[in-house]
Amino acid sequence: MIRLMRVDDRLIHGQVAATWTNTIGADCILIAKDNMTPLEITAAKISVPAGVKLVVKNVDDSIKAINSGVTDKYNLFIVVDSVTTAYRLLKNCEQVKECNLGRTTKKEGTEPIGKHVFITSEQREMLKELASEGKYNIYLQTIPTAAPIPLEKAL
Repeated sequence: MIRLMRVDDRLIHGQVAATWTNTIGADCILIAKDNMTPLEITAAKISVPAGVKLVVKNVDDSIKAINSGVTDKYNLFIVVDSVTTAYRLLKNCEQVKECNLGRTTKKEGTEPIGKHVFITSEQREMLKELASEGKYNIYLQTIPTAAPIPLEKAL
């Protein structure tokens, strides 16, 4: 069962590893990211809480795994590094219905839609498309105790 998908360009760090994983009761974290470096994989392995399984896959393989049902036995926490990756999962995995926009770094060509979420104009269009479909729960929320901000309000 998919507990949550979160966009956080830091992937696994203290807040994701401890706070979010415990709050949602996840026993498996799937990092869906293309071109993960060995250093990123090592850092993720070190950061995962004891007793929580870590799976790292590229985006296409993540979509295949989710759609095959192999992840159904877990309380799955999907972590992605970008709105673009989240869009791909939402559009290609019927089981993924929720997306927490947690943090993306300010870069050239991005604009804020929240205190910690910066997106490109292309990503804004992706989010507008998803919102218009009315079948996804997409919101900004940095920590579990903060009130979620609906995507429509953020845009």
